Amino acid sequence: MSLAAISKLKNMDKGQNSMVRRGFLKSAGTFAALNPLKLLLPTASLSAEPAAPAQTSNTGEQRYRMFQDYLVRRAAEVTENNLSGIRDLGDWKRRRPELRSQLLDMVGLNPLPAKTPLHPRITGTVERDTYRVEKIVFESQPHFYVTGNLYLPKQVNGRLPTVLYLCGHAPSPAGAKIQYQHHGIWLARHGYVAFLIDTIEFGEIPGIHHGTHDLEKWYWLSLGYTPAGPEVWNAIRALDYLEMRPEVDPKRMAVTGISGGGSMTWYTAALDDRVQAAAPVCSTWSVKAHTARDAVQENCDCIYFVNTFLADLPLAGALIAPRPLKIISASRDVSFPADGYHDVYRRSRAIYDLYDAGDRVQEYDYPSPHMDILQFRKEADEWLGRWLHGDRTPFDEGKIEREDPSHLKVLDHRPSDAINEGIDKRFIPAHRIQDWTTLAAWNRRRSELLSDLKEKVFRAVPKSNPPFNAWKKADDGWVKRYAEAFYVEFTTEQGVRVNGQLFIPRDTKESHPGLIYVKGADDIVYPIDYDVLLPALENHVVLVLRPRAVDYPVDRFRMATVKRTAALIGATIESMQIWDILRSLDYLGESEGLKLSGISVYGRKEMGALGLYAAALDDRISRVILDDPPASHWQGPALLNVLRLTDLPEAAALVAPREIVSLTGLPQSYAYTSSVYALFGKENQIRAVDSLGDALRVWES
Repeated sequence: MSLAAISKLKNMDKGQNSMVRRGFLKSAGTFAALNPLKLLLPTASLSAEPAAPAQTSNTGEQRYRMFQDYLVRRAAEVTENNLSGIRDLGDWKRRRPELRSQLLDMVGLNPLPAKTPLHPRITGTVERDTYRVEKIVFESQPHFYVTGNLYLPKQVNGRLPTVLYLCGHAPSPAGAKIQYQHHGIWLARHGYVAFLIDTIEFGEIPGIHHGTHDLEKWYWLSLGYTPAGPEVWNAIRALDYLEMRPEVDPKRMAVTGISGGGSMTWYTAALDDRVQAAAPVCSTWSVKAHTARDAVQENCDCIYFVNTFLADLPLAGALIAPRPLKIISASRDVSFPADGYHDVYRRSRAIYDLYDAGDRVQEYDYPSPHMDILQFRKEADEWLGRWLHGDRTPFDEGKIEREDPSHLKVLDHRPSDAINEGIDKRFIPAHRIQDWTTLAAWNRRRSELLSDLKEKVFRAVPKSNPPFNAWKKADDGWVKRYAEAFYVEFTTEQGVRVNGQLFIPRDTKESHPGLIYVKGADDIVYPIDYDVLLPALENHVVLVLRPRAVDYPVDRFRMATVKRTAALIGATIESMQIWDILRSLDYLGESEGLKLSGISVYGRKEMGALGLYAAALDDRISRVILDDPPASHWQGPALLNVLRLTDLPEAAALVAPREIVSLTGLPQSYAYTSSVYALFGKENQIRAVDSLGDALRVWES
């Protein structure tokens, strides 16, 4: 249901507030019928938060601390709600296919890529007294190369139990597998086939893992991309390769790994039922613990799935059940705090108990930092031995002589056709927008797209509207010569405060057009910056809105962590800012009692794009004013999964036939938007002007 309809329900017995609402459109009932934001909030979920005491203003630092508390609270809700409502094994089995599909989607594997020919090659062999190593390269997709070392016993009799070892972050020009070779040596000496494959980041052909952590590749969020996707795909294809080998028993394959490799162990075992046992090491996290302990900043992008469906890691544990799973952790590991891994074990164990298989899941921790230590190797190898071939022989690592990296390197040169470095731009296909020849066809697409946006982009929208608890103080500066001027602050979501300035014309008109100027971080330079607004102040209600996060006093790395944490609870900062815009419309009517004859939303660069989405979701916005907007979500703003569904020119078309005005030339990609407006016969509703006053047609006010 729409924000307007929410307020209508709240105020249906309050005549004054109902009249305020009717100032936005001809009738609140008409708005409720037309406004597609009703897709975002199911009626049953709508409720008002309890009234709170009147608020005072907060500094940027205080608002930031409040937002951090908000993230912690929301993260706790995600963790507590994960796997909720499963009462018995029948419930679980009914829900399992859907939840598996969701996890596939969240790592970027829904639909699964085609299983193209692997083209495996053995580029060399290392012979030792008790084992041998084959140096192998295969293509998990055409030209996407995976390098690894296959360890085999010196003498192979029949098909053997097999372990796929997924490496962690261990830099080496010869690949991460070099650091973990002792695992392959021990396993081969003890009768296993062991395949150690390189990570994307630290492979012989390196790619990128830390795209949002420190490279500000925010289009990853818009693609719904995580390096876990191609890493898990490489692991699945490695299992395909192992099944081709005559030495491998395909019914006795296990997976283990540490750190990033531990995370891939979780996901691979959850999504590929060929894995008969799993032992993830130093890799177990929960949304609640990682947010509360500020551990997101410690971790690579590959650790997390894109949390479209507000899930948590116990989902992977549940999907592994009832196959054997041992969760191995370090109690002094700041990257994976103990309260997180204990909670994941407890919630995963609940599903194992439904299968009456509690003995098949265990946890073990040791007072160590994040390291590949002997105790962890012992626990993992004994666990895999127990379940792959009933071997309970106590672990003895013995003496291991490590190979020189040059002996284990697979490739002598980088293939010229390798796509590894740019796999982040290729792995998830971006949606290609389609031309429409009739208005009826466009309207069907519009309805479908709004539904998809609800499901995949805005799923984490709030379920209730708290009181605004508005604070307002007169601005005694020179701007009051133009209009009544105020500094304001109000609540848009429980625990989230936004601030700005409000200007109200002094004339006696019953209603005025409204303007919401949405500021971005780059727009906040000097506190007195009214020049662009002066033509509107005498005849428009103007709200200069600073949505959440634009003025928090943090550096870029801290802000990157805030953005990544928001993604962990199923949102982006930008989707939250869209909510702030929508709640600002309500604030003007409900809290300020203003009657508005129409509302324009203005934003520079990415903030204008957020205005387009706000207008697409709320018909009260009659005009969107852009200024140097991005051509595509590849440039921003970041909205979870949006590039899988659409792109900015089509999002702008959702506003049709209402007006879009640009203060700069629109990018060529917006010709698509014009083509949709033409279906309405409203091509003139997209126009370019030089100034904000011209965009607002202030002479008509």
